[in-house]
Amino acid sequence: MRIVFMGTPDFAACVLRSLVKAEYEIVCCVTQPDKPQGRKMILTPPPAKEVATEFGIPVWQPASLRTPEALEQLKEYAPDLIITAAYGKILPKTMLDLPKYGCVNVHGSLLPKYRGAAPVQWSILNRDEKTGVTIMKMDEGMDTGDILTSEAITIDRRIHTPQLMDQLANVGADLLIRTLPDYLDGKITPVAQDNDQATVSPPITKEQGKINWNDPADVIDAQVRALSEWPGAVTMWKGAKLKIYDAYADPACESLLANYREAHGEPLPGTVIAAKKGTLAVMCQDRPILLLELQPASGKRMKAIDCAHNYEVGKQMEDEA
Repeated sequence: MRIVFMGTPDFAACVLRSLVKAEYEIVCCVTQPDKPQGRKMILTPPPAKEVATEFGIPVWQPASLRTPEALEQLKEYAPDLIITAAYGKILPKTMLDLPKYGCVNVHGSLLPKYRGAAPVQWSILNRDEKTGVTIMKMDEGMDTGDILTSEAITIDRRIHTPQLMDQLANVGADLLIRTLPDYLDGKITPVAQDNDQATVSPPITKEQGKINWNDPADVIDAQVRALSEWPGAVTMWKGAKLKIYDAYADPACESLLANYREAHGEPLPGTVIAAKKGTLAVMCQDRPILLLELQPASGKRMKAIDCAHNYEVGKQMEDEA
């Protein structure tokens, strides 16, 4: 069984490592090209490449799969099966038709919900109670192929995107290893997706990181947790950008609001209502939210316990200009 694996980020690296440990023959890891990262823009290999290199698996990093040269290169690996996990590109039909056992994808949602590039972020943004992983056969569409198996998990109320991705990667890797034997033996009947129930999860944009303090506290809470890795939730403080890495719409904030109202009256959305003893709370549309970790434009990333005293009660945070 010659398998070509296609994947790029940590999610893919976890799946690839599980395949290797299960002693499947991975003849090639196809992944995105190395990219500059960090302030110094250091050329960095994707996590899937690092795992492949660790195990001596040949790595191929084409800029595009939609060329005759790419198809010929893939043919040289003679795959019986292609497995993808967060590769980042749609495979052309010529590649989908190449392996004897087709192409199988590990997708981080319960399809047909959240087809597309950012299912994990959208599940948090929409404050879903559960998500999961689907193992599916690939076709020419965007995550539209028949379902082989799936497994659901509960979304923790305080989880951020990277942690949820790690959970889903582990669930997906385990589910794939349990699914492959029956799939290859023809014991699984693929089930077509209900297109009427389909939703999409388009790529996250930088614009989505801008906090609108007129939104409810739960919406801003979810925005911070979903986008803390990228692009980050951002507001303005005294004319400069302020990035919020962690926040919590804690019901206990009601006492802080009561104290503010008694001293200052009704706060507008965006008003700092508490800034002392490590507590930094800002009014949203309906109630306050605690800011737990933040970074001013010219400073370092800090916990609220270390910087709450730098903010003034009664002053306004604003939407990013």
